[in-house]
Amino acid sequence: MIEKIAKEIIKHFPRDHKEKDPFRVLIATVLSQRTRDENTEKAANKLFRIYRSPRELAKARPENLYDLIKESGMYRQKAERIVEISKIIIEKYEGKVPNTLEELLKLPGVGRKTANIVLWVGFKKPALAVDTHVHRISNRLGWVKTKTPEETEKELKKLLPEELWGPINGSMVEFGRRICRPVNPKCEECFLREHCKFYNERY
Repeated sequence: MIEKIAKEIIKHFPRDHKEKDPFRVLIATVLSQRTRDENTEKAANKLFRIYRSPRELAKARPENLYDLIKESGMYRQKAERIVEISKIIIEKYEGKVPNTLEELLKLPGVGRKTANIVLWVGFKKPALAVDTHVHRISNRLGWVKTKTPEETEKELKKLLPEELWGPINGSMVEFGRRICRPVNPKCEECFLREHCKFYNERY
């Protein structure tokens, strides 16, 4: 049943990642931390119009990026991380983004969510990115009973086949923004309410 519901979420809330280049996916995901998609897209577009490769970004000074990525928020910290990540990719990985979770997690500012998005979107590897939406919705539906996104990732991997790991993140994010919101979820509009632990306990 969980697999069937996951497929319905993916069907109703499809999300296509336009950018596939691993480096650009990585940097855009760093920019996306604690900000909205539209702000991430604006900042990433401005940044990549000027700096087109890790080599160019590795030579930049963080303050050169401030105005370009300001809309993403926390721009000083993000600028430092982006330059540092670019330097490491040039010096340690010969200009190519590493394609394993272990190596990605060694990069500054890269956590499991970011690393898993890069693996799935940039490398088409089975990877399950769990952010606040995925964590919240999985618990609300009653799929898992977990306290942290990392625990949720571990449990969902047991419940879902590999081919759904990648797509479920983007679809749950959309579902979480439009229907299963953090505050005042639109339960009456939700096509999953009959299968939802939160709804059945609440109503």
